[in-house]
Amino acid sequence: MKALVFPGQGSQFVGMGKELYDSRKDIKDLMESANEILGFDILSIMFNGTDEDLKKTEVTQPSIFIHSVAALKAVNGLGAEMVAGHSLGEFSALVANGVLSFDDGLKLVSERAKAMQAACDANPSSMAAILGLEDAKVEEICAQISGIVVPANYNCPGQLVISGETVAVEEACVKLKEAGAKRALLLPVNGAFHSPLMQPAQERLAAAIEQTKFRNATIPVYQNITTTAVTNPEEIKQNLIAQLTGPVKWTQSVQNMIKDGATNFIEVGPGKTLQGLIKKIDGSVDVASAI
Repeated sequence: MKALVFPGQGSQFVGMGKELYDSRKDIKDLMESANEILGFDILSIMFNGTDEDLKKTEVTQPSIFIHSVAALKAVNGLGAEMVAGHSLGEFSALVANGVLSFDDGLKLVSERAKAMQAACDANPSSMAAILGLEDAKVEEICAQISGIVVPANYNCPGQLVISGETVAVEEACVKLKEAGAKRALLLPVNGAFHSPLMQPAQERLAAAIEQTKFRNATIPVYQNITTTAVTNPEEIKQNLIAQLTGPVKWTQSVQNMIKDGATNFIEVGPGKTLQGLIKKIDGSVDVASAI
């Protein structure tokens, strides 16, 4: 069975989407509509901006979404039987399985990005990648820290990102290294994504989601929160909302997709990050880029 997977924040690069834009008129029209929806020229930032321009959350998230949906259009969906997305990528996945239109998905992604940035600005917070330690040990040590620090991204075995208040994250890094982590590396982000500190953003996103039309899924989406196949639009809505303060369980989602028959994973969007993670989760499956 074929599964489409969609990347999240961190996969952006200067020049992203330009080849897609130049390849076909229908893709060019789709991408140009993003400028009108967002109210600014995001394509010029994607094609010709700087790394710093692209790192701004309110630019990064819509840029990756636009690229991913354009790439999806370029390959006409590839006849997939299931989809999943890493964090932000879940919105691209929901366009792929017919739950969201491009326009509605982009509006939600933009609102999500602005809400997350506002929550980041309100609290000094950060994230760190923990390498070479079992998930259970990371969970145990985070629970012992005073202050907010939680597992945020279960990326693959031996790679877990933690998130929370800066002081708590730094303290956790020290204790995790003492416990045997190969690395505990602070990430260059200014916020605690997928932690309780995203509560204000969650409330803002929930209001926007309730105003948006969600259709029945044509194929299942394996959502970050539940890690299992979901098709019901009301469930999908609630899981999207919960994702902002809950962890991205990517390892578990991929394992469940494989258990349910996925043998071929195709990454749709910028970069190859998910392909690398999937091979570390299960080296027996095939991985490839859509374009």
